Amino acid sequence: MSGTCVTWIGLGNIGRGMSSNIAKKGPQTKLILYNRTSSRAVTHAENIGSNNVTVAQSLSEAVAASDLIFACVGDDTAIEAIAEEILSDKNADLSGKTFVDCSTVHPDTSRRLEASFTARGAGFVACPVFGAPNMADAGQMIVVPAGKQASIAKATPFFEGVTAKATIDLSDGSGADVDVSRASTFKVLGNSFILNTIGVLAESLTAADATGLGTGPFRQWLELFNPGPFVKYADRMISGDYYQREEPLFAVDLARKDLRHAASLAKEGGQRMRNGEVMDGLLQGVKAEKGEKGDVAAVYGAARKAAGLNFENH
Repeated sequence: MSGTCVTWIGLGNIGRGMSSNIAKKGPQTKLILYNRTSSRAVTHAENIGSNNVTVAQSLSEAVAASDLIFACVGDDTAIEAIAEEILSDKNADLSGKTFVDCSTVHPDTSRRLEASFTARGAGFVACPVFGAPNMADAGQMIVVPAGKQASIAKATPFFEGVTAKATIDLSDGSGADVDVSRASTFKVLGNSFILNTIGVLAESLTAADATGLGTGPFRQWLELFNPGPFVKYADRMISGDYYQREEPLFAVDLARKDLRHAASLAKEGGQRMRNGEVMDGLLQGVKAEKGEKGDVAAVYGAARKAAGLNFENH
């Protein structure tokens, strides 16, 4: 992998952290950054401060120069637009290249992407990731790859010890090729669990407010009983970060997209995800109050408002 040139597409909160770790710890010779807003890529490259990191001015330039292309963007529409732009150049030689999609998308989207890239002689891996932005910065994500083992093998050197702390093998250790949609299904259901738990946390803290108990004891119990990411969500709620921040760590529209995907998968199996419906109702309250910059943690404000309290806890 020492002669590999890697491209990273998409520089959201997760993408910045993961690409920084690839730049600093990956086995590649060169890292190319591409973002629709070029200035963000330039700023990120400057922050990394490595001579082996460059910025591509166009998507075709980034892909043509790379062997391995990672993408991490917000939704299905965004990744499909990227794929369409790459594939629209019928003269571009994509054979031997491997595309790794770390976005959270519907399983059907992953299947379509793999079919399109395979038809052009390229490999494709669906590889959604679990972890908050601080975990991405620390190289502590959980990666969930699925697809052809030959393609996954090309991406593996950039996982554990570089961007991730662990890999969940969806081939169950068999080493067999697996349907790429398994990764996207897993990610959508995992995000549904996370989002529903955040909703329960928001309502519990609101009940602590409304009963006069106060959030302090509840937060202390949570840290003792279940330390980890949900304590951090509680801190963002209790501290007022949820209504003060300018940029969301997990944007309301992306969260609602994940819940819609989960609901559609459940419906195919004859199931209704009622917890997701409750959480989506809270997210609608966030969207009404904060617009597209609303953060997932702001469901605490939505729950407070539904209980007759102020959205902001001051």
